[in-house]
Amino acid sequence: MIALKNDIFIKTLLKQPVDRTPVWMMRQAGRYLPEYRAIRAKAGSFLDLCTNPELACEVTLQPLERFDFDAAILFSDILTIPDAMGLGLFFSEGEGPKFRNPVRTENDIRNLPIPDPGSDLRYVIDAVSLIRKNLQGKVPLIGFSGSPWTLATYMVEGSSSKSFEKVKGLMYQQPKLMHLMLDKLAQSVALYLNAQIEAGAQAVMVFDTWGGMLSTEDYLEFSLNYAKQVRSLLNTNKSGVEVPTIFFTKGGGLWLEKMADAGYSALGLDWQTDISKARDRIGKQVALQGNMDPIALYGEPELIREKVKSILQKYGKGSGHVFNLGHGILPDVNPEHVKVMVDAVHEFSSQYHL
Repeated sequence: MIALKNDIFIKTLLKQPVDRTPVWMMRQAGRYLPEYRAIRAKAGSFLDLCTNPELACEVTLQPLERFDFDAAILFSDILTIPDAMGLGLFFSEGEGPKFRNPVRTENDIRNLPIPDPGSDLRYVIDAVSLIRKNLQGKVPLIGFSGSPWTLATYMVEGSSSKSFEKVKGLMYQQPKLMHLMLDKLAQSVALYLNAQIEAGAQAVMVFDTWGGMLSTEDYLEFSLNYAKQVRSLLNTNKSGVEVPTIFFTKGGGLWLEKMADAGYSALGLDWQTDISKARDRIGKQVALQGNMDPIALYGEPELIREKVKSILQKYGKGSGHVFNLGHGILPDVNPEHVKVMVDAVHEFSSQYHL
């Protein structure tokens, strides 16, 4: 494999010295880019785009042509695993993901298979290999998965939800069944991420989008417990090179110390978490990623620059901070505002790495 030309993202996750703060952006390959929208129209649908390795590779690389990001992230969806389990994923325009066969009964859970990434999710693994080859060592490639808990929420609800009454109802009424489901999902996520690492992913991230809607007690038992299980099953030594890991719970600022004990190299922070306080609490233990409010990208360029300055200043001197948004970029953001953010990180961060 070609050596990395830009490895500051990897070094930062491992808390090694760097000369500036690396930056990438959740959903950086997406609808805010006109070139992405053109490829999606050509593909016919979002799912057709996800399942076509050549097109997934093309849209993964698009943002790197425009912006000086320090990492690429695989273009895919967090719901590939439930789809491979036979739930029948589809997308309704304006309504997000849905499943034709949601998980509702004991039999549904007991009959859930653990997908084989080499066959059931081959299109993702092929995309990882193709992207890694086409990157030519320019920047590292991030692979990812949804967390067991977040995948379970969609699988039981059948779609996104505001109240999560079906999945929380299952959790409270039949906790043993919920644990059985989450255990299967943890095994599936670990197999999937290990296959991505084997295919060329140089870092992996677990997105726990809906962990923050649980109580503390339930978060520790039903979400973090299984994120730990995933981490314990990951093969992060690839030919003697460490593959860093990132765990992100949206709304998880209350539980940073517990999350830092889960074994990941870094924790993602949402915009509601003060990065200075987060560093004080857990910064000696893990790297931190984040955490500008995605809505700030609607602001004028000078406001964006000030927000970047503020976050860099709050984190302070030294390695261990990957600049990112506190959640994914929204579809109607002006791409020029993304450039302002990226350029500001480059301009202002070197003073913190003297």
